[in-house]
Amino acid sequence: MLHRERDMLFTNYLFAITDDVGIFQHSIYGIPDLSKGYTTDDNSRALILAVMLYEQFKKRKYLKLIYKYLAFMLFAQNNDGKFKNFMNFNREFIEEEGSEDCFGRCLWALGRTISSEAIPENIKRSCWHMINKALEHWPNLNSPRAKAYSIVGLSYLTQRPEVINHIEKLSMSLVEQYKKCKDGDWHWFEDYMTYGNAFFPWSLFKAYNILKMDVLLETAQESMDFLGRITLKEDFFKPIGCNGWFMKGKEPAAYDEQPIEACETLLSYLDYYEITKDKKHLKNAEKCFNWYKGQNSKGVSLIDEDTGACYDGLNENGLNLNQGSECLVSYGIASMEISKYLSQKGE
Repeated sequence: MLHRERDMLFTNYLFAITDDVGIFQHSIYGIPDLSKGYTTDDNSRALILAVMLYEQFKKRKYLKLIYKYLAFMLFAQNNDGKFKNFMNFNREFIEEEGSEDCFGRCLWALGRTISSEAIPENIKRSCWHMINKALEHWPNLNSPRAKAYSIVGLSYLTQRPEVINHIEKLSMSLVEQYKKCKDGDWHWFEDYMTYGNAFFPWSLFKAYNILKMDVLLETAQESMDFLGRITLKEDFFKPIGCNGWFMKGKEPAAYDEQPIEACETLLSYLDYYEITKDKKHLKNAEKCFNWYKGQNSKGVSLIDEDTGACYDGLNENGLNLNQGSECLVSYGIASMEISKYLSQKGE
């Protein structure tokens, strides 16, 4: 069934790891690690979760989180439209410009916020202010993941005709890269698989829904099926480990398994299901969510029953007991999304 607010213990930790500036990046076990400061990456992802919470519950406390995370992003944006990423606890950014991936994640969060009917119009105007400053950089992105993040963000903004052109150019760029790297049984966009893998096919599912170009759907399906063959075991989801990743011609790294992979793979499978109506994709999305609950390679839950926080991952010896913001937000988004589908099934 849809979440009842009292069932969402993770929101307690969301407030605990957020101060008057934004959401902290890391923790030492269950306490925010102030020495590591903040990132725009984490605040943009936290914005998405806060929007989802406000959409469902219309509580002012979640609206206040939206203001906070958006203010962080506004402060992080340079005059040229790009974003700084790392901020120390003294509220000082320690770099002049963040990565293209950070740029793409910001567009994802801003697009998702604008698309919400629940969000006040003046907040959306602030989002458009940031997007308008960033517009000129979309055609010049080099990072494949930045392109994928941007496609998803742009997919919420198709009321502007020029956005559709951006989506087509970015998505076809990914298709061309896929064709160059595809080789025999290797159906992927690069000669390696690292982090945020499911975002590639997810972005093309989003682009297909808008452009209805067969090549987008074919590439998305083929690459998503390839990812599934690697990460979906008979009884559980096992993401590619970050300690070595997966290089073409070698074996995937077994550990460390990271919560963000379960979330993003779940999101891609849900769109796969929406397009095809094949229930196996919905079951695969559930399998990704159940990874958090203990259906994983170690058979242990990643959710702290006392606080609702999500542990930072699975390593060879079991849980990584730190509880950073990326993991919490990934779990929160996955939980909110899958609940809508489970409610339709009466679960």
